[in-house]
Amino acid sequence: MGAAQAPLLAAARNGRELVFVGNGRWIATQSRALEGAVDAGLAELQAGEVETARIDLSGVRSLDTVGAVMADRLIRGLEEAGVQFHVVGLEQRFRPLLDEIARGCHQIPPRKPRGSVFGDGLEVIGETVALMGQDALRFLSFVGAVVEAMLRVVARPLTFRWTSMVYHLERTGLRAVPIIALITFLIGCIIAQQGIFHFRKFGATTYVVDMVGILTLRELGVLIVSIMVAGRSGSAFTAELGSMKMREEVDALRVMGFDPNEVLVLPRLVSLIIAVPLLTFIGNMCALFGGGLVAWLYGGISPEIFLNRLREAIALNTFEVGMIKAPFMAAIIGLIACMEGMRVGGSAESLGAHTTSSVVKAIFLVIVADGLFAMFFAAIDM
Repeated sequence: MGAAQAPLLAAARNGRELVFVGNGRWIATQSRALEGAVDAGLAELQAGEVETARIDLSGVRSLDTVGAVMADRLIRGLEEAGVQFHVVGLEQRFRPLLDEIARGCHQIPPRKPRGSVFGDGLEVIGETVALMGQDALRFLSFVGAVVEAMLRVVARPLTFRWTSMVYHLERTGLRAVPIIALITFLIGCIIAQQGIFHFRKFGATTYVVDMVGILTLRELGVLIVSIMVAGRSGSAFTAELGSMKMREEVDALRVMGFDPNEVLVLPRLVSLIIAVPLLTFIGNMCALFGGGLVAWLYGGISPEIFLNRLREAIALNTFEVGMIKAPFMAAIIGLIACMEGMRVGGSAESLGAHTTSSVVKAIFLVIVADGLFAMFFAAIDM
């Protein structure tokens, strides 16, 4: 029979000095034996007074993260006991791993002591404001990069990806027509029904035509279309670019000398700027048709009366206001979607988080922009 295998960690007392001798392979497959050996070694500290300790690891042939954690656990146990110690015999190739573990990378950071509710609330508000500021700076930086790419394309129009733009125009525009038409038609029906239900009490049923026409053409049409596009096309853009980022296709484009903003972002952005005004027009017509249909069937307002009243209630600038907003809404949605896609990391969690963030930020900024436009058009009396 061969000689018995030396223990992974042996402890021996030499007067007031405690000597630890490590042997063998300190790796994950030996984790149970290592943990027991370290616990037994630390138990020797309780057997009597120990002033100094020496840890001899010259017999350790292999060391991985688990073994380094066990060695660090032994060292920390000696520190907590107030024993002076020194480590000898450790091979130089194992030193960086043990040093990294000693810096505490394996430990969960201690929880921050809980303060007052008011103080914690102010801290959360401050962190949120700081994050909003960082997002605003990133957005401005991304806008600058896209504008730079756009200027290069204007200087060299043949470099623009026309095929890609037409492809995305078909996806974001043509394929979105059915759902946009259905949603705006239903919105027009609901507005007309609610208007007739309440205006009938005052004998002012015909004024529902004014409400449907002005509200749809100035505000609701472009707003509903923009929200639908942000949820449908914006999320798709973020997911596509995020997946390309995860598969390092964006880095591959840079290596080949292409600007990702020029190749990936501009065609999507231009397709949205073209598609959203067209979808807004289609949505406006469907909403007016739905309002007119409900006014006829529910309010007794014939199509002739509805159209005549609509001509009196709205002017050309009512239609222009909604259409002027549409390209700006499209630019906001496209920039936010592509920016969030380019920020995706290497995990599926990051992709989901940035896709959600893209939709939320785009809808929020679209509503904010609509409010700013409303104040601007009121200021210029339009």
